[in-house]
Amino acid sequence: MTSVGVTAVMVAVECLEVGLSTVSKAAMNGGMNRFVFVVYSNGFAAIFLLLPASLIFYWKRSPPPLTSSIICRIFVLGLLGCGVQTCMYTGIGYSSPTLSSAIGDLTPAFTFILAILSSMEKLNLRVKSSLAKSIGTIVSIAGALTVTFYKGPAISITSSRSTDSHNKLQLLQTNWVIGGLLLTVAYFFLSLLYIVQVNFNGTFKLLAFRVLIRSH
Repeated sequence: MTSVGVTAVMVAVECLEVGLSTVSKAAMNGGMNRFVFVVYSNGFAAIFLLLPASLIFYWKRSPPPLTSSIICRIFVLGLLGCGVQTCMYTGIGYSSPTLSSAIGDLTPAFTFILAILSSMEKLNLRVKSSLAKSIGTIVSIAGALTVTFYKGPAISITSSRSTDSHNKLQLLQTNWVIGGLLLTVAYFFLSLLYIVQVNFNGTFKLLAFRVLIRSH
Protein backbone atom coordinates (compact mmCIF):
# COMPACT_ATOMS: atom_id res chain seq x y z
CA MET A 1 0.00 0.00 0.00
CA THR A 2 2.88 2.34 0.72
CA SER A 3 4.31 2.00 -2.78
CA VAL A 4 0.86 2.55 -4.29
CA GLY A 5 0.40 5.70 -2.24
CA VAL A 6 3.81 7.04 -3.23
CA THR A 7 3.06 6.32 -6.89
CA ALA A 8 -0.30 8.08 -6.63
CA VAL A 9 1.35 11.13 -5.07
CA MET A 10 3.96 11.27 -7.84
CA VAL A 11 1.24 11.05 -10.51
CA ALA A 12 -0.70 13.83 -8.78
CA VAL A 13 2.44 15.99 -8.66
CA GLU A 14 2.98 15.50 -12.40
CA CYS A 15 -0.63 16.47 -13.11
CA LEU A 16 -0.27 19.59 -10.98
CA GLU A 17 2.98 20.40 -12.79
CA VAL A 18 1.21 20.26 -16.15
CA GLY A 19 -1.57 22.45 -14.79
CA LEU A 20 0.97 24.95 -13.47
CA SER A 21 2.70 25.12 -16.86
CA THR A 22 -0.62 25.76 -18.60
CA VAL A 23 -1.70 28.44 -16.10
CA SER A 24 1.69 30.18 -16.27
CA LYS A 25 1.59 30.23 -20.08
CA ALA A 26 -1.92 31.73 -20.01
CA ALA A 27 -0.82 34.33 -17.44
CA MET A 28 2.21 35.37 -19.48
CA ASN A 29 0.13 35.56 -22.65
CA GLY A 30 -2.18 37.87 -20.73
CA GLY A 31 0.69 40.26 -19.95
CA MET A 32 2.07 38.87 -16.68
CA ASN A 33 5.82 39.37 -16.33
CA ARG A 34 7.66 36.11 -15.65
CA PHE A 35 9.64 37.57 -12.75
CA VAL A 36 6.50 38.96 -11.14
CA PHE A 37 4.90 35.54 -11.59
CA VAL A 38 7.81 33.94 -9.69
CA VAL A 39 7.39 36.40 -6.81
CA TYR A 40 3.63 35.92 -6.64
CA SER A 41 3.83 32.13 -6.82
CA ASN A 42 6.40 31.93 -4.02
CA GLY A 43 4.50 34.44 -1.92
CA PHE A 44 1.21 32.56 -2.15
CA ALA A 45 2.99 29.24 -1.58
CA ALA A 46 4.59 30.57 1.59
CA ILE A 47 1.27 31.87 2.92
CA PHE A 48 -1.05 28.99 2.00
CA LEU A 49 1.33 25.99 2.09
CA LEU A 50 4.54 26.59 4.04
CA LEU A 51 3.10 28.49 6.99
CA PRO A 52 0.16 26.11 7.68
CA ALA A 53 2.39 23.04 7.24
CA SER A 54 4.91 24.46 9.72
CA LEU A 55 2.20 25.21 12.26
CA ILE A 56 0.54 21.80 11.91
CA PHE A 57 3.48 19.42 11.71
CA TYR A 58 6.45 21.14 13.35
CA TRP A 59 5.15 23.48 16.05
CA LYS A 60 5.98 21.00 18.85
CA ARG A 61 9.50 20.24 17.60
CA SER A 62 12.49 22.20 18.81
CA PRO A 63 14.38 23.63 15.82
CA PRO A 64 18.10 22.99 15.38
CA PRO A 65 20.49 25.88 16.07
CA LEU A 66 20.50 28.40 13.23
CA THR A 67 24.17 28.58 12.30
CA SER A 68 25.84 30.44 9.45
CA SER A 69 26.32 27.13 7.64
CA ILE A 70 22.59 26.40 7.68
CA ILE A 71 21.80 29.95 6.54
CA CYS A 72 24.19 29.53 3.59
CA ARG A 73 22.61 26.20 2.67
CA ILE A 74 19.12 27.66 2.82
CA PHE A 75 20.33 30.46 0.57
CA VAL A 76 21.74 27.93 -1.92
CA LEU A 77 18.45 26.01 -1.97
CA GLY A 78 16.48 29.23 -2.47
CA LEU A 79 18.81 30.35 -5.24
CA LEU A 80 18.47 27.03 -7.06
CA GLY A 81 14.69 27.09 -6.61
CA CYS A 82 14.38 30.60 -8.03
CA GLY A 83 16.69 29.60 -10.89
CA VAL A 84 14.45 26.65 -11.69
CA GLN A 85 11.31 28.78 -11.71
CA THR A 86 12.82 31.66 -13.69
CA CYS A 87 14.27 29.44 -16.41
CA MET A 88 11.12 27.31 -16.52
CA TYR A 89 8.67 30.19 -16.88
CA THR A 90 10.92 31.95 -19.40
CA GLY A 91 11.19 28.74 -21.42
CA ILE A 92 7.44 28.23 -21.34
CA GLY A 93 6.99 31.81 -22.48
CA TYR A 94 9.19 31.13 -25.51
CA SER A 95 7.66 27.73 -26.28
CA SER A 96 4.64 25.95 -24.79
CA PRO A 97 3.51 23.82 -21.81
CA THR A 98 3.69 20.77 -24.09
CA LEU A 99 7.42 21.22 -24.61
CA SER A 100 7.85 21.80 -20.88
CA SER A 101 6.19 18.46 -20.13
CA ALA A 102 8.37 16.72 -22.72
CA ILE A 103 11.61 18.28 -21.46
CA GLY A 104 10.57 17.39 -17.92
CA ASP A 105 11.49 13.78 -18.72
CA LEU A 106 15.12 14.92 -18.47
CA THR A 107 14.82 15.31 -14.70
CA PRO A 108 15.35 11.60 -13.87
CA ALA A 109 18.23 11.45 -16.37
CA PHE A 110 19.98 14.50 -14.92
CA THR A 111 19.34 13.25 -11.37
CA PHE A 112 20.87 9.85 -12.19
CA ILE A 113 23.96 11.47 -13.75
CA LEU A 114 24.44 13.88 -10.83
CA ALA A 115 23.93 11.04 -8.35
CA ILE A 116 26.75 9.11 -10.03
CA LEU A 117 29.04 12.15 -10.06
CA SER A 118 28.34 12.80 -6.37
CA SER A 119 28.89 9.11 -5.46
CA MET A 120 25.29 8.71 -4.32
CA GLU A 121 24.70 6.11 -7.03
CA LYS A 122 27.03 3.44 -8.36
CA LEU A 123 27.09 2.64 -12.06
CA ASN A 124 27.30 -1.09 -12.66
CA LEU A 125 26.04 -2.20 -16.06
CA ARG A 126 26.02 -5.81 -14.90
CA VAL A 127 23.14 -5.01 -12.54
CA LYS A 128 19.75 -4.85 -14.25
CA SER A 129 18.53 -1.80 -12.33
CA SER A 130 21.65 0.18 -13.15
CA LEU A 131 21.49 -0.90 -16.80
CA ALA A 132 17.81 0.11 -17.02
CA LYS A 133 18.59 3.54 -15.52
CA SER A 134 21.43 4.04 -18.00
CA ILE A 135 19.27 3.12 -20.99
CA GLY A 136 16.45 5.33 -19.70
CA THR A 137 18.87 8.24 -19.32
CA ILE A 138 20.07 7.92 -22.92
CA VAL A 139 16.52 7.61 -24.26
CA SER A 140 15.31 10.60 -22.22
CA ILE A 141 18.13 12.86 -23.43
CA ALA A 142 17.69 11.75 -27.06
CA GLY A 143 13.94 12.32 -26.89
CA ALA A 144 14.28 15.76 -25.34
CA LEU A 145 16.80 16.84 -27.98
CA THR A 146 14.52 15.56 -30.74
CA VAL A 147 11.51 17.45 -29.41
CA THR A 148 13.56 20.63 -28.94
CA PHE A 149 15.27 20.82 -32.30
CA TYR A 150 12.52 19.27 -34.44
CA LYS A 151 9.19 20.99 -34.09
CA GLY A 152 7.87 19.91 -37.47
CA PRO A 153 8.29 20.52 -41.19
CA ALA A 154 8.21 24.06 -42.50
CA ILE A 155 4.99 25.14 -44.19
CA SER A 156 5.39 26.41 -47.73
CA ILE A 157 3.25 29.48 -48.44
CA THR A 158 3.00 30.90 -51.97
CA SER A 159 0.85 33.95 -51.31
CA SER A 160 2.04 37.55 -51.59
CA ARG A 161 2.82 37.53 -47.88
CA SER A 162 5.09 34.51 -48.10
CA THR A 163 8.16 36.48 -46.95
CA ASP A 164 6.48 37.76 -43.80
CA SER A 165 5.02 34.34 -43.03
CA HIS A 166 8.42 32.72 -43.56
CA ASN A 167 10.05 35.21 -41.20
CA LYS A 168 7.39 34.59 -38.57
CA LEU A 169 7.86 30.83 -38.95
CA GLN A 170 11.62 31.17 -38.50
CA LEU A 171 11.06 33.34 -35.42
CA LEU A 172 8.69 30.78 -33.91
CA GLN A 173 11.16 27.97 -34.56
CA THR A 174 13.99 30.02 -33.02
CA ASN A 175 11.87 30.80 -29.96
CA TRP A 176 10.98 27.11 -29.72
CA VAL A 177 14.68 26.15 -29.58
CA ILE A 178 15.48 28.91 -27.07
CA GLY A 179 12.56 27.80 -24.92
CA GLY A 180 13.72 24.19 -25.08
CA LEU A 181 17.24 25.11 -24.02
CA LEU A 182 15.95 27.24 -21.13
CA LEU A 183 13.68 24.41 -20.01
CA THR A 184 16.63 22.02 -20.18
CA VAL A 185 18.62 24.34 -17.91
CA ALA A 186 15.63 24.59 -15.57
CA TYR A 187 15.26 20.84 -15.18
CA PHE A 188 19.02 20.47 -14.72
CA PHE A 189 18.79 22.94 -11.84
CA LEU A 190 15.83 20.95 -10.51
CA SER A 191 17.88 17.74 -10.50
CA LEU A 192 20.72 19.58 -8.81
CA LEU A 193 18.23 20.87 -6.25
CA TYR A 194 17.19 17.28 -5.47
CA ILE A 195 20.81 16.23 -4.93
CA VAL A 196 21.55 19.21 -2.70
CA GLN A 197 18.37 18.65 -0.70
CA VAL A 198 19.32 15.03 0.00
CA ASN A 199 22.75 16.08 1.25
CA PHE A 200 21.36 18.92 3.35
CA ASN A 201 18.57 16.74 4.71
CA GLY A 202 21.16 14.42 6.18
CA THR A 203 22.84 17.36 7.90
CA PHE A 204 19.52 18.67 9.28
CA LYS A 205 18.61 15.23 10.62
CA LEU A 206 21.99 15.01 12.37
CA LEU A 207 21.50 18.44 13.96
CA ALA A 208 17.98 17.55 15.07
CA PHE A 209 19.27 14.31 16.59
CA ARG A 210 21.91 16.19 18.52
CA VAL A 211 19.31 18.65 19.83
CA LEU A 212 17.09 15.74 20.88
CA ILE A 213 19.97 14.05 22.72
CA ARG A 214 20.90 17.25 24.51
CA SER A 215 17.31 17.88 25.58
CA HIS A 216 17.23 14.51 27.31
